[in-house]
Amino acid sequence: MTTEIRVPQLPESVADATLVAWHKQPGDAIKRDENLADLETDKVVLEVPAPANGVVREIKIQSGTVVTSGQLLAIIEEGAAAGASSAAASAAKAAGPASVSQSGASPSAAAAGNGGAANAEAAGKLSPSVRRLVEENKLDPGAIPASGKDGRLTKSDVVDFLGKKPTPVTDRAEPPAPASAPAARAPAPAPSAPTARPAAGSRTEQRVPMTRLRQRIAQRLVEAQSTQALLTSFNEVDMTAVMELRNRYKDRFEKDHGVKLGFMSFFVKASIEALKKFPAVNASIDGTDVIYHEYYDIGVAVSTERGLMVPIVRDADVKSFATIEKEIGNYAKKAREGTIAIEDLTGGTFTITNGGVFGSLMSTPIVNAPQSAILGMHKTQERPMVVSGQIVARPMMYLAVTYDHRLIDGREAVQFLVTVKESLEDPGRMLLGV
Repeated sequence: MTTEIRVPQLPESVADATLVAWHKQPGDAIKRDENLADLETDKVVLEVPAPANGVVREIKIQSGTVVTSGQLLAIIEEGAAAGASSAAASAAKAAGPASVSQSGASPSAAAAGNGGAANAEAAGKLSPSVRRLVEENKLDPGAIPASGKDGRLTKSDVVDFLGKKPTPVTDRAEPPAPASAPAARAPAPAPSAPTARPAAGSRTEQRVPMTRLRQRIAQRLVEAQSTQALLTSFNEVDMTAVMELRNRYKDRFEKDHGVKLGFMSFFVKASIEALKKFPAVNASIDGTDVIYHEYYDIGVAVSTERGLMVPIVRDADVKSFATIEKEIGNYAKKAREGTIAIEDLTGGTFTITNGGVFGSLMSTPIVNAPQSAILGMHKTQERPMVVSGQIVARPMMYLAVTYDHRLIDGREAVQFLVTVKESLEDPGRMLLGV
């Protein structure tokens, strides 16, 4: 019995998606709930699971095609045994580039023996950005040493592999001959044999289409800059008290709650204390109305290979430090693995972003519209400070709050930042509510 695989119902806010990769080809066996293809929207990557065990008989849509809800993607034959039938072979030819094996070899060669199975398994673990890099350079993912978790390839693995790969001397119009499996896994050449490099003075460039997520990020940033009156205020916070409290209880905290005690939960709690005192910072503008949110859904910016995502910790004011740390960790993991849901990214009344993890000492973050403000954390660095008439070294962090001046006055923004500073320098206040 044949079964049609169609584009699943897309979320209400998403009109279409781009089919970025097939994980199976015609003739390949597939198990129930195994991922068949990846669909990229402007927010997340959606998986298309198989509804039953069987064999892929036909692929209807090529990679790179924009699809909509309900559109036919492929046909599988339930309960069939894997094998490259003539029908599957003709379907592979019709599918074009989507049916070419990852290694650049012919379909029959790629499917033969254990090597083909290994390549298919390795390709199934690739993130969209890594898969795109592999496909563009016609690489065999099974031949690249993987350093990621559970044997996953990372983008740096592929880049390092490309750096060691000799530059072909053939003309650009002729694709390089694929390396055999033993050659691909041969040890690296001795240091005395230099790797081929571009000729001195050569000027190369690449034109790569922006991902849908990057296009969406660019659109939202431009909209924020053009529709809001953005202004940034700065302050600095002495992190001594927070660091001492964290060092004192971090081992017991992890033992009791099963999660590490980070700094982000302190900043979430401190921000909520400040938002309660200055509700305009937690509000948003809708036309000529101001919406004051009487709840605290805090967005925490997470950097991924695909771009910046902002998952939401909902009702953060009633959650414990441990719950906040767990949710942030789970969201960050799902965002980087590409399994985060659109619902996890929707909404939010205020956002916190931490450029300090990349070494940023000071920056002016852009508001995540339609919110009205964003708090920027930065690198903690020891600096000489005057304390009780003495110059001492203290771990200091610059804080920045960017706000929509149409709604928030400078006085409110400055006092909001001062409240965050005071809560962090005396964290007991957050526990006592004073």
